[in-house]
Amino acid sequence: MTILASFAVPHPPIILPEVGRGEERKIAATTAAYEAAMKQAAEFQPDTLIITSPHAEMYLDYFHIAPGREAQGNFAQFSASQAEISVQYDRDLAALIADEAEKAGIPAGLEGERNPDLDHGTLIPLYFYRKFGSLEKVRIVRIGLSGMSPAIHYRFGQCIRDAAEKLGRRAVFIASGDLSHKLKEDGPYGYVPEGPVFDRQCTEALGQGDFFRLLTLDHSLCTRAAECGLRSFWIMAGAWDGTAVRSRLLSYEGPFGVGYGVASFLGEGPDPSRKFLRPLLEAERKQRAERIAQEDPYVKLARLAVETYIKNHEIAPLPADLPSEMLHTRAGAFVSLHLQDQLRGCIGTFLPTQDCLAREILLNGIAAATRDPRFPAVRLEELPYLEYNVDVLSTPEPISGPEELDPRKYGIIVKSAQDERRGLLLPDLDGVDTVDAQISIARQKGNIAAKEPVNLFRFQVVRHR
Repeated sequence: MTILASFAVPHPPIILPEVGRGEERKIAATTAAYEAAMKQAAEFQPDTLIITSPHAEMYLDYFHIAPGREAQGNFAQFSASQAEISVQYDRDLAALIADEAEKAGIPAGLEGERNPDLDHGTLIPLYFYRKFGSLEKVRIVRIGLSGMSPAIHYRFGQCIRDAAEKLGRRAVFIASGDLSHKLKEDGPYGYVPEGPVFDRQCTEALGQGDFFRLLTLDHSLCTRAAECGLRSFWIMAGAWDGTAVRSRLLSYEGPFGVGYGVASFLGEGPDPSRKFLRPLLEAERKQRAERIAQEDPYVKLARLAVETYIKNHEIAPLPADLPSEMLHTRAGAFVSLHLQDQLRGCIGTFLPTQDCLAREILLNGIAAATRDPRFPAVRLEELPYLEYNVDVLSTPEPISGPEELDPRKYGIIVKSAQDERRGLLLPDLDGVDTVDAQISIARQKGNIAAKEPVNLFRFQVVRHR
């Protein structure tokens, strides 16, 4: 067994005295648990610390493994540049993890580095580890997360474990991640009821070593709770595939409105009942089947458009059984794609451009999957996990001012009074709760300055999910 232990830990900069300046005393239990966890980690005298961090390089469809021989970082962004850390990377293990992932068909590797500095999700565990162990005697593998499914994160964890075993590395896995960021009204991110619910479910699963529960937590709950660590925990679970673990929740606190949990996991030998990939894939298959069965003709058409184009590079013919209103109505429509409750693409038209609504949806679906400039084109292996929304727009109407808007009821078009620049925002979006926010975002999307004169239009949508 080359994964000696693993630890789920948070990364609040305020926990450091250099940053907290006394405020860290409000999370003294987290500090004590963190020190106990890293003391235990150092006592194993590992060859390598494998750290997954939400603040390392993160791509929607790719796991980034930090390249190079060494890296440094400090807490300058938190006004504590004097707290510095330097590490040596385990280049051989990093390269073999990338190779194992390639064999498994998982997009991962050493390419795509944008910032070589150690991120704070990596720095904080190292800060505590070096209290008890020398960073000169241990090598580091630093890995970012992705927007891919729980099963792919789990399989990537298996690849990490397999690579460590092949090289005979004695490794400790550190899964860095905070819990919900929305626990308190006066916290930095506000409050939603899902925040405490997520934290309770997640910490229960961590404390019980119930990795399958972690892997199957409700995606919408996790998204609403604004967590950042769950994908780290998914990878960690895969690294323990087929192994019995002794788990312990060491602490949980959230006084600043963000959940901080510390948990430890020690291996206790092979256990075939703890191979979770097959039941996880079956659960994902069942969820997809149930979701597709509930889709109405609008959403089914968007799915058909995307899947036909991505698989065959062809535009699908319109199905013969479409409702008549889709064939005899013209309207603008937006098609949005989501992957693990994260936006994966959205393209639409606010006025009709095709001879019928069905064709509007068909072509906008293809555009959302392939031409949204914010995202790479959808890949074949993503298709089973995509969720679709179709918004059919009413004809935009001019309004005299913001008092005629309601962000829950109306979408908005902000058009420059000087030229054709315009920005559009759909209604009833998470996090867009005020008219001011709605106008501000629409201005940004249209590249229209905050004080530039504009004309306002509103519209309503019929949303199909």
